[in-house]
Amino acid sequence: MSGKFQKRALFSRYPQKMPWKFYGMGFALTLALFYCAIFIWPVVPSVPNLSTANSLAKAADKVTVGTTFQIRISPQSGLFSIAQQLAQQGVQAYPFAIMLSARAILVGSQLKPGTYLLPQKASLGKILLQIARGDRIRASVAIIPGMTIWQVRALLDTNPWLTHQTELMSAQELLQALNLNYDSVEGLFFPDTYVFDPEDTDLSIYRRAAQAMQKQLSNAWEQREAKTPLQSPYQLLTLASIIEKETGRSSDRTLISAVFSNRLNLKMPLQTDPTVIYGVGPHFDGNLRKSDLRKYNPYNTYMNKGLPPTPIAMPSKESLLAAVNPAKNDAIYFVARGDGSSQFSKNLRDHENAVDQFQRKRKTSSQTTSQH
Repeated sequence: MSGKFQKRALFSRYPQKMPWKFYGMGFALTLALFYCAIFIWPVVPSVPNLSTANSLAKAADKVTVGTTFQIRISPQSGLFSIAQQLAQQGVQAYPFAIMLSARAILVGSQLKPGTYLLPQKASLGKILLQIARGDRIRASVAIIPGMTIWQVRALLDTNPWLTHQTELMSAQELLQALNLNYDSVEGLFFPDTYVFDPEDTDLSIYRRAAQAMQKQLSNAWEQREAKTPLQSPYQLLTLASIIEKETGRSSDRTLISAVFSNRLNLKMPLQTDPTVIYGVGPHFDGNLRKSDLRKYNPYNTYMNKGLPPTPIAMPSKESLLAAVNPAKNDAIYFVARGDGSSQFSKNLRDHENAVDQFQRKRKTSSQTTSQH
C-alpha cells in the first residue's frame, strides 16, 4: 500500500468537521425552542391558591373573575428573591429558570413589587411581562370631607384589603405611632382617595393622609389675610372643620367663613350646631335637642366663646382656603334655606325674618301637609 493511500485511509476514519452554519442553525433552533417554552408552557396551576382571589379581582375591577391565582412580590426584592418568591407561591418553575427567562426577555431589572392576579395556566413569559409592566391589583379607600375621626377609623378598621395595625390603638397611641404632636387626632387626615396595594397597613394610610393634611394646612396658612382672627395653623384647621360641616353649597364657604371670622373679631359666641353635635359624641342620634344646647361641654359654642378645643371633622382643601380668605362681608348670622344654600344677615332682626321665612314657615307647612 502506497504512503499516499495510507494517509488518505487514515484520515477517512474521522468524520469531517461540521460547517459553522450548522452550529448556527442548531443554536437558533435551541433558542427558538427556549422562547417557545417561556411563552407557551403553562406554569400557573388552574386551581386558585386563595379563595378571595375572585372577589379581589372584582373589587379591583381590573381583570376578569377567571384570573384566580394570586402572587405577591415583596418591596425591594432583587431578581433572585423574586424568582424564589414566585416558586414558593406556586409558579411551577425552578428559581434558576425564572431568573434565566427574565434575563432572556430583558425584564430582569424591571420586575415590580405588588400583588398580582395571574391568568389560569399562564406561561412564565406572560407572568414576567405582567410583573415588569406593574400590572398589579390596587385597592383604594376614600376619606370624605366632613368625616369625623370616628367615621375614618371605622372606615379603615373594616377595609378587607388592609393589614390592620391600629384597630386596638387608642387615639394617643395612634398619634405617637404617626409622630404627631397634637392632643387630638380629629381633623388631622386629609380627605382624598388613597390607592394602595392589598395587605398594605392601615397605619400607612393614616401616615399618608396626615402628611397630605400638613401640606395643605401649611399652604393655606401661608395665604392667610393679615387681619385674620386665627392665631395658629391649628386654629385654622379647627375653623375649616366647622366651615366644612356647615357648608351645604360650595359657593357659600367663604360667606360662612366671613360670619365666623366676624364673630371671632367681635368676641361673639360662634353658636354653631355642628360643634354641639360633635360634643354629644359618636352616638348622636340625628336629633339636636334644646337640652343639648343648654348642656355644657367644651364644644358647645352657644355657651363658650371662641373656637372649640379641637377640629370637629376632616376639612377639605376648599374649606381650609375659605377659613383664611373669608368673603368681604359684615354678616354675623346665617340660616339654611332648605335647598343647600344659606341666607346671610347683618343684624338680628333680619336674621329672625330669615328664620321665619325659611324654617318656621317650612315647619308649619310640613305639619299641615302631614295632617292632610
